[in-house]
Amino acid sequence: MQPRSGLYTVGDFMTKKEDLHVVKPTTSVDEALEILVENRITGFPVIDDNWKLVGVVSDYDLLALDSISGHGLKDNNMFPEVDSTWKTFNEVQKLLSKTNGKLIGELMTTAPMVVRETTNLEDAARLLLETKFRRLPVVDAEGRLVGIITRGNVVRAALHMKQANQKKE
Repeated sequence: MQPRSGLYTVGDFMTKKEDLHVVKPTTSVDEALEILVENRITGFPVIDDNWKLVGVVSDYDLLALDSISGHGLKDNNMFPEVDSTWKTFNEVQKLLSKTNGKLIGELMTTAPMVVRETTNLEDAARLLLETKFRRLPVVDAEGRLVGIITRGNVVRAALHMKQANQKKE
């Protein structure tokens, strides 16, 4: 992959729309959690029927259901107890009992930060680092989702560039 004009863009390394897992505002939280677990991903772009980006939702948003309901984990103990893993498992089970009937539209972040395919890859990487986001949706001029750039995509790009430079030497 050769950069045009010497700079790599988001479009060079993003995950394209056809390879993405997406949800709609009407998707149930339970269904979204299943997709997250089955595909080992940490979040989704949320789209409408025309692929227009309407929000994003992450595993963090889904787990925050617990604090929304006012029952966050309150563990002030400096040393975890032997059965803390079991407690955490029980907390997740309690959380899952609160997802019944909840829809992604109720939890998603609306108006997320986005980039374009033509955005300089370095700028997108800086945004991911500064914001601590795991992903940035990539949209076209009409706001339709065309892909996503993740931390993993950026690491892959950095490795690709390093290997390309080593071949030149």
